[in-house]
Amino acid sequence: MVPDEDLGPLVATEMTRCIHCTRCVRFMDDIAGTNELGGMFRGEHLEIGTWIGRSLRSEMSGNIIDLCPVGALTNKVFRFRARPWELIAREGIGYHDSIGSNLYLHLRRGEVLRAVPRDNEAINENWLSDRDRYSHQALGHSDRITRPRVKRDGIWQDIEWDEALKLAADGLRSAIATHGGDGLGVLASPMASAEELFLLQGIARGLGSPHIDHRLQQLDFSDDAARPLAPGLGAPLAEYPAARAILLVGADPRHDAPILGHRIRRAWRNGATIHAVNPLGFDHHFQLAHDLIGDPAAQLSGLAAIARAIAAQRGMALPEEFAAIEPTAEAAAAAIARNLVESEPSRVLFGDHAARHPAASLLRRLAAWIAEHSGSVFDELPAGANGAAAWRVGCVPHRGAAGRKTNQGLDARAMLASPRKAYVLLGAEVPADFADGAAADKALSQADFVLALSAFSTPSLEQHASLILSLALPPETEGSWVNAEGTVQTISAAAKPPGQARAGWRILRMLGHDLGLAGFDLIDFAALASVVRPLLSGGAADSIGTPGTAPAAVSAGEGFIVQRHLPIYAVDAVVRRSAALQSTVLADESVLALHPEDSIALGVG
Repeated sequence: MVPDEDLGPLVATEMTRCIHCTRCVRFMDDIAGTNELGGMFRGEHLEIGTWIGRSLRSEMSGNIIDLCPVGALTNKVFRFRARPWELIAREGIGYHDSIGSNLYLHLRRGEVLRAVPRDNEAINENWLSDRDRYSHQALGHSDRITRPRVKRDGIWQDIEWDEALKLAADGLRSAIATHGGDGLGVLASPMASAEELFLLQGIARGLGSPHIDHRLQQLDFSDDAARPLAPGLGAPLAEYPAARAILLVGADPRHDAPILGHRIRRAWRNGATIHAVNPLGFDHHFQLAHDLIGDPAAQLSGLAAIARAIAAQRGMALPEEFAAIEPTAEAAAAAIARNLVESEPSRVLFGDHAARHPAASLLRRLAAWIAEHSGSVFDELPAGANGAAAWRVGCVPHRGAAGRKTNQGLDARAMLASPRKAYVLLGAEVPADFADGAAADKALSQADFVLALSAFSTPSLEQHASLILSLALPPETEGSWVNAEGTVQTISAAAKPPGQARAGWRILRMLGHDLGLAGFDLIDFAALASVVRPLLSGGAADSIGTPGTAPAAVSAGEGFIVQRHLPIYAVDAVVRRSAALQSTVLADESVLALHPEDSIALGVG
């Protein structure tokens, strides 16, 4: 009898079954890169366990369940819940980052009991992140809204769908009649399907409002007019392991997109040199040749130094806006520039932290210029799981579907800074999903009418919303998602929505029809998908203007510059409600990071 070891809330152990094959040890060492498992003692006393008796910290630890040939390692969430012959497998995709990992959902009577990887060499090979493997727990959370609800005299009441849709249409008509289209703001979660986002922007623009956005966590939108139609990878994800040099700009790939992090680690193991310009010293599972860490202003200075070094090596002039930035760490920057120029292929990754930078537009132009003039591929991770689709179907304030120029609307931040009289929320959770949650709370509290399509109830939602329409989540609805490299993946509904919850595209189609808007007579998903699909496969659109000036607060002024980032298991409403993920070590990584000198000046320990 071998005593079982507690590996945390995700992986259960039956160590009497262990045959010491060391597959789990080699996975943690070679693939996950966290070196957490090993063999202890010798001969007949050999045991596999963690070195210091702690929970696994890897974001891909669940893969050792699939690797174990004898069932010594099992899925703790699924354990003893069903037998394999009771389950039905349905294809699904991961919807918590822009990689779109392929997976199978195993269901019993419409309930998702577990998720396992589905082989796709071009995307996730045969691996799956813990975030995608265990988030299904949230589908049955007690916060789920199972039928439409309306607030009457401050009391929430359940109502039928016919009445809910009539109230939603009447509320929007009244708001438009009173305040015009300019009084309506529409905010969407980038986790929504392409079909939902397409119909949502159709309703907004049909009602005369250009104010629609999915970039809820972004602070700087000044380069919208000059940007391509959709952010994404400049070359296939599968080519990352072949890269010889990689520059990370505001990126923590291990936690932002674990499968991408795995590909970058493979590149490092193959001999690639990796550099970073980041706001914090992240716990990477690969070694960095140079790690330029600094506040938002220092990140601009570090990139400007790299651009200056590339210009010197190429014998060319540096653009005026970059030359005006005072460079820092010039010796390290010169080495980074030389490595990018001399290595082929090389890539520059513009990550999640960079997109949330207070001057993200200038940082993006610097990173793109460095990529172009060093011969590197420029990669930008879209927001959320479906940010690339949101751009293509027109869920941004300055472009319609397929990149068509429209009346300039307010971006997500401006809609909150200058509150609208009515709001429509699609899967957006206040305050957690917003860069400035306090501003979101304040703006919604001042609105006359707030229509929310939501899967979960929260105190903030119940305080601000006038009407809630119960929304099905991605595993419970059909829809299309576009990953970071532009691959369009359409899936069918797998799980059964709870109660009377409905797919977002059905709700929005019926709402648009009741509002009398054109284009909402498509009664089935196949017809809707046939309209949306051509929009998703389009390339980049031409720019419709020149970039504006980056916020001056980054380079001058008093006070703190705040750059917000969400931990790996707080990125959306679903993972925030997965009990297993919230019990892991990684879930407890919410931090406020200060410069040591500021910490001393404030007397903060």
